[in-house]
Amino acid sequence: MDKPLFITGIGTGIGKTITAAILTEKLQADYWKPIQSGDLDDSDTLKVQSLISNTKTVFHPETYRLTQPYSPHKSAVIDGITIDINRFRIPATDNQLIIEGAGGLMVPLNETDLIIDLIKKLDAEVILVSQNYLGSINHTILSWKALMREDIPIKGIIFNGNPDSESERYILQYTGLTLIGKIPLLETLSKDAVRAAGDWLY
Repeated sequence: MDKPLFITGIGTGIGKTITAAILTEKLQADYWKPIQSGDLDDSDTLKVQSLISNTKTVFHPETYRLTQPYSPHKSAVIDGITIDINRFRIPATDNQLIIEGAGGLMVPLNETDLIIDLIKKLDAEVILVSQNYLGSINHTILSWKALMREDIPIKGIIFNGNPDSESERYILQYTGLTLIGKIPLLETLSKDAVRAAGDWLY
């Protein structure tokens, strides 16, 4: 059985959800968002579910559903709870599992645990989502170094959004990461667009 694939980004708003949808559809994988922080009526699980065409994918319920759109540790405090990293369990499935994180690697879950600690606990393999902007080389390499330091396996990297051939070239040659694909800006989000976007991934 392949390890779960944990989709993490070099920051917030990088395109993890659309990337997770494209991968879930391409692989006909199961999908799991362990922590939803805010937007419970328009959660990432619901967004991905609305973009999936295949009938094999199973959507597993979140471990924590937090009412406020903040960092999970802050949302949990507002909701009067503490996120316990030991409560997270990989959902039972015989299928490939796509796990979508919250924000970047150093997003706090509680006073001591970060998203990167959750990845390690779940024994998942990471797909790093990068996006080209001023500073993205720095953020991408910092994320890569953090994963390497924790001995977390990295399946590869996906560039999402407007291309920048020089930034992408530098990141790939410096890190040696496997390029999984490049996702251009999608003008519209639909099941057809997500299904077609799978062709951009290797």
